[in-house]
Amino acid sequence: MSKLYVVGLGPGSVNGMTGAAKAALEQADVIVGYTVYIDLIRAQVPDKPVLTTPMRQEVERVRLALKTAAEGRTVAMVCSGDAGVYGMSGLCEELSSEYPGVEIQTIPGVSAVLSGAAILGAPLMHDFAVISLSDLLTPWEKIEKRLLAAAEADFVICLYNPASHKRRDHLKRACELVLRFASPKTVCGIARNIGRDGEQTQVLTLEELKDTEVDMFSTVFIGNSETRIINGKMVTPRGYIHE
Repeated sequence: MSKLYVVGLGPGSVNGMTGAAKAALEQADVIVGYTVYIDLIRAQVPDKPVLTTPMRQEVERVRLALKTAAEGRTVAMVCSGDAGVYGMSGLCEELSSEYPGVEIQTIPGVSAVLSGAAILGAPLMHDFAVISLSDLLTPWEKIEKRLLAAAEADFVICLYNPASHKRRDHLKRACELVLRFASPKTVCGIARNIGRDGEQTQVLTLEELKDTEVDMFSTVFIGNSETRIINGKMVTPRGYIHE
């Protein structure tokens, strides 16, 4: 049977890639992916043929990967972070019926919610929600409902896709929604270029976050009512120590 690996590359560095991801890349005859993600691994696959598509051509990219696998080659479709968290594994499964001879195997990776939390401290030690602020595929009205529900429930909130050239005010709008239930002093954090050159972190309050500019390489964390700053790090206590 033909094989398609859907590979989560983690944050982008070789050190942040799992052993299973490295093995899948080695076993693949062809690598398929978005140009930016392919560039992250070119040094690891210098002699393998590479097929790329631009942003917003996800369906075409997946069909290209499935078609190539159906021709009898082992293919690795690469994604940043985890392939099953805002990645391509779901779309590969959705379109798999068009290529019944292709076996699909998802190779998990380290998602930005985990790698970003690690460099900020320990913000996810209690229940949390992950919400994308991109309204390309999800109506903003639904995103608002999810933000309000997570804020009212006092979840730590991790925000993917907090801004882009066309969505410069989405983080501000998200903060204003969360502020309906959370204190302006709520501890927040920003992780940028996780695992890559220029990696940066910033710990700040929710009120400060509301007016802070971020970009598409940033992952944002909004703490819950228990989150605090300890030694400059963002920490959400699990509750082991009773004060």
